[in-house]
Amino acid sequence: MANRIERKSRLGEDLLIFWGRCSKILYQYVVVAVFLLGAIGVAVAALAANWLVRPKRPVAGAKGETYECGLETQGPTWVRFKVSYFLYALIFLLFDVETVFLYPWAVKFQVMGWFAFAEMIVFIGILVLGLWYAWKEGALEWK
Repeated sequence: MANRIERKSRLGEDLLIFWGRCSKILYQYVVVAVFLLGAIGVAVAALAANWLVRPKRPVAGAKGETYECGLETQGPTWVRFKVSYFLYALIFLLFDVETVFLYPWAVKFQVMGWFAFAEMIVFIGILVLGLWYAWKEGALEWK
């Protein structure tokens, strides 16, 4: 009988330890969920504030027309123009992110060993391959 009581109390202790570990893990998820809900709340609040302060009726008449130096507009007012430097910005962003990954790797290189070196060579190789493709397609030429 005493052995059975000991087993039950040990089972209770094991359950408490298990729930203690689970609560620590779940607490980390709760923190992430709170931040996610906060971010969504800020976005919804910004949209609601915009909706509250916007004009309630559409703009008509002279207020809605395109303004060009006080003169009447001539020709179409909506002209599409090609912005070609966005590709340079994307390529810069790509290599900027590469440096973000390269710096911590370089700091801990001696600790991580040759496998990490091989991984970084593959990573840089993929980026160089992408740069070569962009160069081959003429994406780096200003037109």
